[in-house]
Order: sequence, then C-alpha cells, then structure tokens
Amino acid sequence: MPRTVREVVFVDGVRTPYGKAGDKGIYAQTRADDLVIKCIRELLRRHPDLPKERVEEVAIAATTQIGDQGLTLGRVAALLSGLPNTTPGYSIDRMCAGAMTAVTAVAGAIAMGAIDVGIAGGVEHMGRHPMGEGVDPNPRILSERLVDPSALVMGQTAENLHDRYPSLTKERCDAYAVGSQDKTAAAYAAGKIQQDLVPVATRHKDAGWGLASVDEPPRPGTTVEDLGALKTPFRPHGRVSAGNAAGLNDGATACLLAAEQTAAELGLPVGMRLVSYAFVGVEPEVMGIGPVPATEKALAKAGLTIEDIGLFELNEAFAVQVLAMLEHFGIPDDDPRVNMWGGAIAVGHPLASSGVRLMTQLSRQFAERPDVRYGLTAMCIGIGMGGCVIWENPHHADYQPSTKDVA
Repeated sequence: MPRTVREVVFVDGVRTPYGKAGDKGIYAQTRADDLVIKCIRELLRRHPDLPKERVEEVAIAATTQIGDQGLTLGRVAALLSGLPNTTPGYSIDRMCAGAMTAVTAVAGAIAMGAIDVGIAGGVEHMGRHPMGEGVDPNPRILSERLVDPSALVMGQTAENLHDRYPSLTKERCDAYAVGSQDKTAAAYAAGKIQQDLVPVATRHKDAGWGLASVDEPPRPGTTVEDLGALKTPFRPHGRVSAGNAAGLNDGATACLLAAEQTAAELGLPVGMRLVSYAFVGVEPEVMGIGPVPATEKALAKAGLTIEDIGLFELNEAFAVQVLAMLEHFGIPDDDPRVNMWGGAIAVGHPLASSGVRLMTQLSRQFAERPDVRYGLTAMCIGIGMGGCVIWENPHHADYQPSTKDVA
C-alpha cells in the first residue's frame, strides 16, 4: 500500500523553572517524575480541545534512568498525568540530547503515520541523581584506548576544545557568558521566559512549602571581572569555570507534537514545522564540536545553507562549545540571532530536558519574528555526539501548510 510521509508540527512546549542541584535547591525534596508530570498536565490544560485519547505516545528522556527517573518513565508519566491507560510511553537516553531525541523519535512515528499526536520531553534531577550515578563503564574503553580518559569528564572535554582552537580564549568565553546572563535578565524583564514556565509546588523539611515560579540559577549583573576571578576546576590555570559553563540543575520539559493535518483538524496551534534533523558522532574527547557536523548534515538534508537560518537556539553546556560553532560558520560571538533570551549558562542545563527548552523558545521567537523563515536548535552531547533540528516558521509569508492526504 503506498504511503506518504506526513509533515510534523511543534504545537506547544512548557517547562518547569530550573533549580540548582543539591540540598539547598528548590527541588531538593521533589521527585523527578513529578516534575515532568507537571509539564504534561500543563500541556493538556493549555489545550482543552485536544481529547486525551488522541495522545498516542509519550516519550520522556532521562540521562540517569534509576530511582524516580526510571521504570519506563514515559509510560509512568503518562498514567500519572491523567492520560488514558491506552496511551503507551517509553524512555530515552541520549545524555544532553535526550529530549531532542524524544522529539525526533515521536516526530518519526507521526511522519510515518503510526500516530497522529504525541508528547515528548525530558527530566533531570541532578541533585538526586548526579550524572554517572550507578554507571559501570566497560574497562575496555580506557584499557584499549578507544577514547582518552578525559572523554568521561565533560569539563575536561571543554578544556580539550580550547586546546584544539586557541582562538577560543577564556576571555571570549567569559564575555559570551556575561552576555547570556544579560540576555536572560532582559528576557525576564520583558516577560518572554515566564510564558513557558509551569509553577511547581515544593516542600522541604527545613524550608517548608514553597512555589517554584522562576529559574533559580541566573546571576543577573555578572561581569567579566567576576568571572575572571573564578577557579578553573578541570585544569590548573585552565579556561573552563563555573561562570562560563552551565551548572548542575534540576528540571523538566514537555512538548506536544502532531501531524500538520491533525493539528488543523483539532484546532491546535502550529508553533513551527520540522524541516530536518541530524545526529552525528565526533571524537569523545572534544564532544563540544558535535553541533558543527550535526548542523552541516541537517542543512544538507534540508537543502539549506547557514545563511538561510534566521534564529539559533544553541545549548550552552559550555561557552567554548557555542563559540566553536559560531566561529566555524563565521557568525559573530554577539550575533543577535543567537540565543535571543540567553541560554543554559544563565538558566541551567538539566541534561536530558534541555532540547525541548530550546525548541519552545524558538517557537515563541518565531511568533514574534514573521520575517524569519528558518531556525535551528543544536547541542553537543556527551561521549562525543552532536544534534541539530531545523524548523520552519509558520508565520512567514512563504510558509505553505501541508495539503497531503493523511497516510
């Protein structure tokens, strides 16, 4: 039977405010699964015209899949979010690109015609589950010298990237990091970020009850001089510090995806349409370079060039990793198209959740920028990978809604 690949649209996305990992963080005594459940419930609340039984899949990512981030989290989260027990779910792990992979996996099922509507997201509670907890790496990785030992420590891979590209100095990275803090503060002041946030009730045995309504990590007013005084924990006299890298954080995201025809049928808004995506492998020792070949591959698949991209949402695991991509493509460090509302250096990076944060912000920016037709979300991935997803703006004059029949 002949089949037609269907267009996939990003309907909406939400996230919890991001917290600092550790005993004093806002989510110190909040379960990880409850964070992502809160996001799914908020998506359903925001779209009452979507019958719950029409949600046919829930894919949730977590890097450390144990404890309250384990037990086939997508299925458990679906059940506890109020979706019918006919809605299946599953878990995904691609480290930092977990939520990004959840999106592309669900999108693939929609494009193929297996489902019409799905939810994708991610969660990481780095306070409860530090990265690598319970992991037993195969000793052959090091004994057979398949990778350099530094590949297993993300901060060291960032230092390695500095070594490979001497032009990416600490001074440039610190300046970029200050810019991220400044843009985040400006976005908060303009009410840009708050629209994505789902308030979360919290409880702490010492602090009592609370309400998480804003991101905890940002440090508005940070200066280059402040960052210059910080220690470089991954190497004596190094270049990577707590100021020019994302912190250890807790938080969750979720988004609603649909076939374009189904969104029209149900009256769901279209935030953006998926154009192409790519994941690639690179040397694990310099995993931060991963977004470069991933972007090149995604652009080639789409028949586009970097000049066609009007907005960039790049995950700021480390400033050096973002600058490596910008320099490769000849984009200035302070280009206004890049991370308009700041990034993970300011708001945080709860590993597997971050991909959907990038997408949600790009979708909001598309609505404000009908002059921009294409944007991309990209990130580096631990153990030597990169990911990139290219999106089209439905508000652009040249956007043509799909008229293909449902497969």
